[in-house]
Amino acid sequence: MPRIIVDDVHCKGCGLCVDACPKGVLALDMARITPKGYHPAKLVDQSGCIGCSSCYLTCPDVAITVVR
Repeated sequence: MPRIIVDDVHCKGCGLCVDACPKGVLALDMARITPKGYHPAKLVDQSGCIGCSSCYLTCPDVAITVVR
């Protein structure tokens, strides 16, 4: 089962990955703030992730890793 790892050090909470996800399994984590003051992206539905890498390809800060 694929999974997504978001690097909080580099994620600026732009939301591009959330918009790019065809399954809608990513969201900005409004309960957390990164060291730079942003709400990072998080995987909200592990079972729905298909490992397509759309989030990775869209991220301008290379803050996402897709593990298959």
